[in-house]
Amino acid sequence: MAVPLDAVRAIHNAFRKDLAAMDAAANAAVRQGGSLDPLLNRYKLFNEVLVWHASGEEDAVFPAVEKAAPLVAEAYQRDHRGLDILYLELNLAVNEMDKLDIARAAARFNFHLHFHLDKEEAHLYRIFNERIPVPEQAVIIGKMSQKIPQERFPEVVSWLFPLIGINDRENMVRIWQQVLPPPVFTKVTGLIKKATGDGWTELTLRIPELT
Repeated sequence: MAVPLDAVRAIHNAFRKDLAAMDAAANAAVRQGGSLDPLLNRYKLFNEVLVWHASGEEDAVFPAVEKAAPLVAEAYQRDHRGLDILYLELNLAVNEMDKLDIARAAARFNFHLHFHLDKEEAHLYRIFNERIPVPEQAVIIGKMSQKIPQERFPEVVSWLFPLIGINDRENMVRIWQQVLPPPVFTKVTGLIKKATGDGWTELTLRIPELT
């Protein structure tokens, strides 16, 4: 059964895959003269989603963890400010269209983000999972999702689902199925179907009620 924390893990996995691909594209552009399009077309939306996610953590997750384990969350908040700086460095390099600087900035951003997400899952979210009751976790994760502007939600679905595997897809659908009103979930289902493409059939085999 999917639990609220599975939504965080799925989004983390999408962040990892997307930024790693952008880092690889930037590296290939320098070494082999490859195209920067995979980075140029994605990095701004990627960072918007990252900011919404981080803002949700700071407003909902971190205060809850602070009550359960004082002095833990501050280090992760500092990581977020570091990610803000790394995005600005990448954006500056893109604006100047310096391929070498873009590759360096993408590599730094990718390394720091992977390190941060791994640390969160090994430490902060383990505390979250062990010391905060599941019903309260659901409320907290719900507050995080509200950071996404409603009009941008279709974009987030279209970004997220191609980046995650079938287990993460199933977990996200089951969580939304639990927390969204039926009419809203029906609309979201249509977005997911479009975003998953050929993967829709496999998803419906796991969740037959989608059909």
